[in-house]
Amino acid sequence: MYGSGRPHSARRRLARRVRLLRIARGWSQETLAALSGLHRTYIGAVERAERNISLDNIEKIAGAFDLPVSVLLDDIEPAVLRALAPHRIEERRRAYALRPAS
Repeated sequence: MYGSGRPHSARRRLARRVRLLRIARGWSQETLAALSGLHRTYIGAVERAERNISLDNIEKIAGAFDLPVSVLLDDIEPAVLRALAPHRIEERRRAYALRPAS
């Protein structure tokens, strides 16, 4: 499936997990970047599954969340994320939609 332009399932799973964990904690991408020692734009690219992230950087992100690397890569989504994150995502959407244009 090389060259198809679609990210691999592990990359998509990691991207979704990072985004859900970040939102569930109420963190911005800037906050996660600062806690992990990575750049904000890199975190955004990881969350969009645009980056083929190294194990070193996965460890940095897991460390920021104070979680083992396996939690970021596991197929099973923790129940707390399934329940909490969609609500937080919708809150964020509404907040950003109401912001005046700069």
